[in-house]
Amino acid sequence: MAEVRFIQRHSLLTRIVHCTVAVSCVWLMISGLFVFVPAIAAANPDLTRFMKITHRVVGVVFICMPIIGIIGSPKGVAEFFKKYFKKWTPEDVEFMKKFVPYMLMPKKVHMPDQDEVKSGQRIADGMLVISGLMMAISGLALWLGGSVAHASAETLAVMRFIHDLFFLLMVIFVVAHAFLGGGVFQPYRGGTVKLMFGNGQVSEANALYHWGFWAREELEEGAKIVVRTVPDEDRKRISSKASLGVAATTTGVAAVAAKADEAVRNAVDEAQADPKE
Repeated sequence: MAEVRFIQRHSLLTRIVHCTVAVSCVWLMISGLFVFVPAIAAANPDLTRFMKITHRVVGVVFICMPIIGIIGSPKGVAEFFKKYFKKWTPEDVEFMKKFVPYMLMPKKVHMPDQDEVKSGQRIADGMLVISGLMMAISGLALWLGGSVAHASAETLAVMRFIHDLFFLLMVIFVVAHAFLGGGVFQPYRGGTVKLMFGNGQVSEANALYHWGFWAREELEEGAKIVVRTVPDEDRKRISSKASLGVAATTTGVAAVAAKADEAVRNAVDEAQADPKE
């Protein structure tokens, strides 16, 4: 047995809200096809009636859960805006420039250290939040406007267009989010899915590899550190989760060292060329 350090990345409330919204979102996508695609609705009338009812019920859950999360953790909301709207650093820009090559060659591309929320994640999550908000607003308008407020046909047509547009955007970014966050992509495989659908903890090795700046801050503060005793086999597996990045990291460190050596040589050459009296 061996002791392994983990960092508590997500709280229980965050995980509950995320999981509920994620499941609701997937169900709304499926049931929405029966509501908004006439051919599917006509082919399955009994199932369509069921899907229409669940679309509204699950839609309410989809809207209410984030509100519950906001009420349950106001400080978490403040931290959310702080993390997602902070000024981009040179490392954030570098991350975005290297993201596509990294997806194609994760063993060879060295990614820069990142904060708790990566620059690419800020964009993707931002689009998910905006799409979810617009779908919630347009969905309520379609539901209440057609049954209670008796909105005009033109208004309902505009709301349906908005609903359809952000549905497509939602599908794109949900698939991308699931691909990376669910651990389908190799460097994220195994441990990251547990961040939201598990205990919310990330191993020290994984944290340092994926979120270097944030991990070092948390390790220094120590408030979110959790030490667990695991079998030796699990310790080796956990410690090697970021092994895919070792070659790339080694390459990156070597490049930094080479630049440092070059800078020293240049400084020495300049000093020799222009000696001080």
